[in-house]
Amino acid sequence: MRVLMLSWEYPPVVVGGLARHVHALARHLANAGHDVVVLCRHDAGTDAATHPTTDEVVDGVRLIRVAEDPMHVTFERDLVAWTLAMGHAMIRAGIRLFRTWRPDVVHAHDWLVTHPSIALAEAAQVPLVGTIHATEAGRHSGWLSHSLNQQIHSVEWWLANRVDALITCSEAMRREVVHLFEVPSEDITVIRNGIEEQNWWVAEEHIARARATHSPDDAPLLLYFGRLEWEKGVQDLLDALPEIRRRHPGTRLVVAGTGRHRDELVAQTARLALDDAVDFVGHLSDSRLRAVLSAADAVVLPSRYEPFGIVALEAAAARAPLVASTAGGLGELVINRHHPHGGRGARRRRGGGTPRTRRPLPAGDRLRLGSHRPADRAGLPAGQGVPSAGIRPPQDRDGERLRTVNVTRGRGHTRRRGVPTTSPVAARLAPPTRTEP
Repeated sequence: MRVLMLSWEYPPVVVGGLARHVHALARHLANAGHDVVVLCRHDAGTDAATHPTTDEVVDGVRLIRVAEDPMHVTFERDLVAWTLAMGHAMIRAGIRLFRTWRPDVVHAHDWLVTHPSIALAEAAQVPLVGTIHATEAGRHSGWLSHSLNQQIHSVEWWLANRVDALITCSEAMRREVVHLFEVPSEDITVIRNGIEEQNWWVAEEHIARARATHSPDDAPLLLYFGRLEWEKGVQDLLDALPEIRRRHPGTRLVVAGTGRHRDELVAQTARLALDDAVDFVGHLSDSRLRAVLSAADAVVLPSRYEPFGIVALEAAAARAPLVASTAGGLGELVINRHHPHGGRGARRRRGGGTPRTRRPLPAGDRLRLGSHRPADRAGLPAGQGVPSAGIRPPQDRDGERLRTVNVTRGRGHTRRRGVPTTSPVAARLAPPTRTEP
């Protein structure tokens, strides 16, 4: 099958987990014998003269990376205009591609590529598959109080109702999409993310070096890694850290990642007088991240909103004890039980090599969550653990058996015309301003 994927991030352009998801999916489809083309972009703010559109094959995947148009818009200040400009560049590249190659299916990853994905699927007259990785309402606990939030929500609604097949990464996300976009549950396929477990072994010297860097006195070491956004809940972890340090003197925290919330988190750290206890290390390379993961005494994922939580799988693969909220997909991923190898002291008593050398856990061995309750009853303020727009916490795991997507060749029309005038999120969600996608 000839597959055209569109994504606004693809390595080395990495913003969050979407880049890794699309990269792995494209590679594995290509390895399975499919003809895969990925349309993506260069880094934001680059010049077309120095970063022209490229067309190359990497890991068996044909990768077309479009140049950024010379418009005075930025992702941070002009998100919608920037997104439309990127989409326009992708459409032009897609039209050129269709002169010599045409897809059997187009696959859109998230709202930022909605316009070019719909345009190219209609131009090629092929089915459109969409994967919704997160929602604007979910990221803001159901509040869409600004015009930008409402604009993004309306594009998400358009994508969810236009596609011929819709994918989410968890049962929690399926319920969220059904609730927000009025898509029948049976029209959504759940395909959970995964990782390549064998890549998480770390050499002893790299673990020792990471430990010496971040906990030179061998005090307890905690790690958070992921995007630094409000919905990731790092502010809650910082608030809890003084009490953690009172109970476990000397505890240190490594915060790995970048995002819009970083400056606020750094300021919060200063207010709590934790400057000497918290290391903001920014984005870590894969090798450095794996070393810190193996050196840490526990990984903490305090998410208020988490569609899937692939970092939980990475922590498990590195055999790191895990403390996590029950937000979204985390409640489906992590079993409520203790770490099979005990805590830090137990690792010290194990023989053979350094006590911190770990190999990947056996397949399916999952770590302790803390509780399998709605997050607003698990230590977070009410309504902040899961989107408070009426979305329920995880209740079942039937999606485990859903592995394939059946695609009917393109209907070429929106499932329900027009954005609803009354939002399903009632008073908390202002209705989208557009009435005809």
